[in-house]
Amino acid sequence: MKRPLEDIRVLDLSRVYAAPAGTMILGDLGAEVIRIESLKGSDSMREWGPFVNGESTYYFSANRNKRSITLDLKTEKGKEVFLYLVKKADVIVENFKTGTMERLGLEYDYLKTINDQIIMCSVTGFGQTGPYKTYPGFDPVIQAMSGLMDVTGPKDGEATKVGVPIADILTSNYVALSILAAIRMRDFNQVGQHIDLSLLDVQLSNLANVSSSFLNTGVLAKRLGNSHNNVVPYQVFYCKDHPIMLCAGNNGLFMKLCDVLGHSEWKTDPRYVTNEKRMDNEDELVEKIGEIIKRKTADEWLALFSDAKIPAGKVNTVDQAFDDPQVKAREGVEILQHPTIGEIKMTKSPLRFSGLNIQSEYAPPLLGEHTEEVLLEIGYSEEEVMELKENDIIGGKVDKILDR
Repeated sequence: MKRPLEDIRVLDLSRVYAAPAGTMILGDLGAEVIRIESLKGSDSMREWGPFVNGESTYYFSANRNKRSITLDLKTEKGKEVFLYLVKKADVIVENFKTGTMERLGLEYDYLKTINDQIIMCSVTGFGQTGPYKTYPGFDPVIQAMSGLMDVTGPKDGEATKVGVPIADILTSNYVALSILAAIRMRDFNQVGQHIDLSLLDVQLSNLANVSSSFLNTGVLAKRLGNSHNNVVPYQVFYCKDHPIMLCAGNNGLFMKLCDVLGHSEWKTDPRYVTNEKRMDNEDELVEKIGEIIKRKTADEWLALFSDAKIPAGKVNTVDQAFDDPQVKAREGVEILQHPTIGEIKMTKSPLRFSGLNIQSEYAPPLLGEHTEEVLLEIGYSEEEVMELKENDIIGGKVDKILDR
């Protein structure tokens, strides 16, 4: 079965999470993703634990469905190899600090003279313009500067980052989305373009209702822990055995909740008849609901809420999440064959199509694992590859050539 991007070749120069996770999405969709690192490795994620047989599980999370080559871009010969790859590629993804590609002599304006249809996506903390353009911008810094941390955490506690690198994760989705849009534009005009993605821009655009409320009313969202700035009840409640998240997100759902809780009279109580009134009387209403919720187990309440079509779910630990029957039914985990470890497990792509079953082809690659393979495929001779290896322009297991 053909995959949607199997005729697209991506040169992935990126490191850490945001950009590599974006190219992984393209790889999941069938693109040929060639990961390019320095001979000693460019990605600090390889150094982040926990490890399995010396390999980073953090690195695994953003790098399936790719092949890896090593190449010294600081040498003229290394640049020559890279430019040869550019001629045969569709997309370049890089997340060096702003100005690095220019210093290497590999800026977009030059690369498009080599291949006028090339698409380059540059991912940085703050973008290619503005007073912060040269500043480093890791995910927690972006969460802090965007205001996200200020609206996250306990009501009376400190500003808190999200438990996963959410700015990186959101940006990875925009990496894939913007590249797909650029490819579609190229279908129309046969011209590539340079995409400028900033983590700060992405996180600001994903403040959603928080930013809309401020921009249009001047109202600043409060830090409320697991509660909501605009809806009641919409928070965690503690059952007899386990906490659950309960979301009565509109008046209709609140009416249903009143019936399930055995307090139909609340539906006409002037303190609770509208969400605005419930916000005014939040503390007393939440306390009443909390006292009732404590009387049953989570499974008992969730069965009742499910029957009434009220959104609710257990507050799971990660192991409980993966053990959930819904996750198992959707086959959310796949097993890949790693070249040194053997079987490794990864979360599967969440994309589901009626006419396409996305199956991973490659486990996250070892550093330089496919150097020989890729260069031979694009037209280098075995002698040329060996010469590059001997001159430390490339790395990888090129010595296999001698065994043929």
